[in-house]
Amino acid sequence: MQFRQLEAFRAVMIHGSITKGAEAMGITQPAVTRLIGDLEAAVGFALFHRTASGVMPTPEAVTFREELERSFVGLDRLRQAAGEIRDLRRGHVRIAAMPAVAAVTAPSIVGRFKAGHPDIQVTLDVHTSPRLVDLVAAGRFDLGFAHLPRPRPDITVVASYRMACVVAMPPGHPLAGQPLVTPRDLAGVPMVALSHHTVTARHVDQMLLAADIVPDIRVECQPSYAACALVVGGVGISIVDPLTPTLYGPDRLVTRPFEPTVPFDFRVMRQAGDPPSKAAARFTDLAVSVLDGDPVLARQTGDH
Repeated sequence: MQFRQLEAFRAVMIHGSITKGAEAMGITQPAVTRLIGDLEAAVGFALFHRTASGVMPTPEAVTFREELERSFVGLDRLRQAAGEIRDLRRGHVRIAAMPAVAAVTAPSIVGRFKAGHPDIQVTLDVHTSPRLVDLVAAGRFDLGFAHLPRPRPDITVVASYRMACVVAMPPGHPLAGQPLVTPRDLAGVPMVALSHHTVTARHVDQMLLAADIVPDIRVECQPSYAACALVVGGVGISIVDPLTPTLYGPDRLVTRPFEPTVPFDFRVMRQAGDPPSKAAARFTDLAVSVLDGDPVLARQTGDH
């Protein structure tokens, strides 16, 4: 049995004649007659009685059609599902982001995507960069936002961004009156440091070492929103990405530029190899568009 034969049989049953069935299928009457004959040969029994006024289904044909309709209901569902997938009305986009991006930038991207594609399911998970990169490389997520210090053959970088870290402090802090903060300004100032294994902490350590400043580290923590919470709690000031302090508002936390610049980089990445789904590709395009329009971020060239 072939699908076209079954389709011809069903069309004749629905429309009551070979002529109308042929019209519904957009083919000739002899073509439908041939398809019905081939199907009768395949099933081993007659499907229609030929009469002067046309054709009449046999009892076997009526029974056969009942079973056939169950299959066609499944096919109709498949067609519907295919249309929904094609038109981005069905699908699942899985995203992973480092904490700073997940807390500040990702929500606006997800919100805009859901506004245009409300039926697409979106999952947003938060991980540290090393863990996140491994998960993206393993295909657990369609898209990731994370640090990637070195190229990896199992990761495709879609875009790279850089921003300058800032010094976060309470509004009444003495350094809040300065237009910018330098390493020498940090001498003897209680500080909250990001964990030593983070990329930002390594940059800060190098800056302070070059200036011959020994920092007064009161607490070491991760991620940046934990550091900002400790700053709000009066533990010390902290050098963090410029995104996270915005969560607290200027009445609780203010920021000042730090010189020399401490870069905070992240990359938009996906698993190398197979192309993304239509939904994931659409989300990626939107994410890059939003990030490109953010005045805090600078798009980096030479993505690897």
